[in-house]
Amino acid sequence: MDLVTGALGLLPSKLLELLKDEYKLQKGVRVKVQSLSRELECMHAALRKVAAVPWNQLDDQVKIWAREVREASYDIEDILDSFLVRVDGHDQADLSRLKRAMKKMGGLFRKGKARREISCAMEEITKQLQQMTERHARYRIDNLVAKPAATTSIDPRLSALYTKVSQLVGIEEPRDKVIKMLTSVAEDKETKIVSIVGFGGLGKTTLAKAVYENLSQDVRFKAFVPVGRNPDLKIVLKDILIDLDKQRYTTELNLTILNERQLIDELREFLKDKRYFIVIDDLWDLQPWDVIRYALYDNSLGSKIVITTRKHDVAMKVGCSYNMEPLPYESSQELFYGRIFGSEGKCPKQFVEVCAKIIKKCGGVPLAIITTSGLLANKVRNIKDWYEYCDSIGSGLGSNPDMENMRKILSLSYFDLPAHLKTCLLYLSVFPEDYEINSWRLIWRWIAEDFVPPGEGGQSLFELGLSYFYELLNRSLIQPAHMGVDGMPSACHVHDMVLDLICSLSREENFVASILGDAKQNTPSWGSKVHRLSLHNATWPTMDMPKLRSLSIFNGVIINSMPSIECYHLLRVLDLEDCNLEDLPNLSFVGYLFHLRYLGLKKTTYAGELPLEIGKLQFLQTLNLWGTRIQKLPSSIVGLRRLMCLKLNILILLPNGLRNLTSLEELWCAIDSAHIAEELGHLTQLRILTVELKLDKEAGCHNEGICKALMESLGKLQNIRHLVVSSREMVLNLEGSLESLGNLSYLRIGQTSSLPTWINPGSLLLLSSLQIWLAQVRREDIQVLGMLQALRILQPA
Repeated sequence: MDLVTGALGLLPSKLLELLKDEYKLQKGVRVKVQSLSRELECMHAALRKVAAVPWNQLDDQVKIWAREVREASYDIEDILDSFLVRVDGHDQADLSRLKRAMKKMGGLFRKGKARREISCAMEEITKQLQQMTERHARYRIDNLVAKPAATTSIDPRLSALYTKVSQLVGIEEPRDKVIKMLTSVAEDKETKIVSIVGFGGLGKTTLAKAVYENLSQDVRFKAFVPVGRNPDLKIVLKDILIDLDKQRYTTELNLTILNERQLIDELREFLKDKRYFIVIDDLWDLQPWDVIRYALYDNSLGSKIVITTRKHDVAMKVGCSYNMEPLPYESSQELFYGRIFGSEGKCPKQFVEVCAKIIKKCGGVPLAIITTSGLLANKVRNIKDWYEYCDSIGSGLGSNPDMENMRKILSLSYFDLPAHLKTCLLYLSVFPEDYEINSWRLIWRWIAEDFVPPGEGGQSLFELGLSYFYELLNRSLIQPAHMGVDGMPSACHVHDMVLDLICSLSREENFVASILGDAKQNTPSWGSKVHRLSLHNATWPTMDMPKLRSLSIFNGVIINSMPSIECYHLLRVLDLEDCNLEDLPNLSFVGYLFHLRYLGLKKTTYAGELPLEIGKLQFLQTLNLWGTRIQKLPSSIVGLRRLMCLKLNILILLPNGLRNLTSLEELWCAIDSAHIAEELGHLTQLRILTVELKLDKEAGCHNEGICKALMESLGKLQNIRHLVVSSREMVLNLEGSLESLGNLSYLRIGQTSSLPTWINPGSLLLLSSLQIWLAQVRREDIQVLGMLQALRILQPA
């Protein structure tokens, strides 16, 4: 699903699902379904063209049409999902024979009525789309996709090129580090290449310019050339040549008659016997770099090349990289106070507190500090304006034209994203400012919202979603907030200035409605339906939300004052993580949310029971009960055939029938019987397994049964990437023959008497992180561990 096209990309396949024999649609309805599917495919193709144009360049009529189609796509999907819910039924796993017979008879009437309703719905949908198509044709908006620019756009980075070094703050240390990287070995005459990487506004161009001015004084042939998102390589090559020798390439030789190959040849010929220093600024992709690098002759004369980029993968492949860090707080203060008051000492006392808050929100980003200080310099008489501005940062509520330059620079990274990543990034506007966002939680929510389409080559939805997460990190649009024990980022946060941008875009496009508290609302400005609601320390809104699909609450106090959630029957995501549900009597409303895909109750301390009706939630994909006080799961839970992620704490007892949850990819649970351990072997899609072994509830004391059954089950699980086996009640005996763990990359084992023989270099080729508690460490154990070729992290105890 994507921001502009909404659910359109999913609908044709969902409609064709209705043509299956099991739904028994009448011939006339089947024809309508096929026709509607083709119509939606055409509309989706049209909207993809619209999505390729930056939103601020679209004509208003195109925006209106795109919004209408998008909203219609949500309505259509709701209708289809409601039909599938009713026809598929909500059968529970433990109904008696009589109840099943009566339910089947009632189901026949229900399904017949649902089929008649879907026929009427098809007619209404077709009529609605026809009206939109007529309006589309009537106003001839096909030729109005992009607004004609009133003036030529000015590169917002130009100011960085012409700022005096004396005006820069905190530049000396990073400048000296880059210079050292370029000049580390004086006698080495190989061409040195250093890349400067960081997100927009961090000062990469400014740093590159400072390095350029310092090192180019004794270099005759030098060039500083911007590239940009969609470079014309002929222009880039011409600019390099002109910077290297302006006289020759502006008066003696006509570069305009040369094609790209000839320009490369000319540049190589010019540089082959010359020492040079060239800066390639704002490189986005490797393809233009490959051409540029080939043109820059490596003549072993001690030449130097610096590139700046927002993408970490580009920086790594180009050469040695310098990761641009935000300004230290002291330098941020110096820059902020210096631009407004002259120095920190001249700041009026009543402004000190709000200044500290604003500087913190700028997060050490020079562009943010300069833009903010320029805006506030004219408001030193009214401290109220300062507090209002401070509160607006990170909410997307600010609309001051002085902030436009900064948003332009940040939006370059946003508009460079493919459509699916734009949607995933905007979804981060759900979370509060300065919130640490767990990567697994985020990815399972993306999946529940249909932002992650089925992958190719057997790749799971979660793995594809994880690649999205890493790509956003790579593009510096999100920052790693916490590194997991496997050495990979396990959480992220969003810089306040990036959050401000995505909240603004999200509000404009009715993507997420956020209510922040203190009467601040990041809600749709054009009054359409609310699909996703996020509450941050706020009371329940008064707006009508019959189409609500996602509800996230970051303040548990509101739970007792909100209306019954069961009325929001289209909910797909219900995330109450960290809310205090200790006093909530029950979760009976959950049984009415038939569309639910994600239910997050992590760290809510809920102590009641899960209702038996949870077995009706046939679309449920993620159930997170970690950090609750629930002690038992209803038997109906084993009927959730689409459940992919189940996270339980060690208090919760699993019912028999676990083997039925064959879609499970991630499971956190306690095992207290050999029978449950044996059932694990049927969950062949498992990638992540975290188990806590407890004393056998049947044997009454520890025996080898649980461990043996677990080892036999692990031998059947060939997709496991992440495995944790621990116990607070026993020393583990995990001996056995395991040849199925070739994909394992992370392993953690609680106290065990000896190193299992299956931990060896021949079996665990991809194991990169190992935590193990050995009662006795032998010399041969150390030798085996030293031979694990992919191992990067070892934590013995």
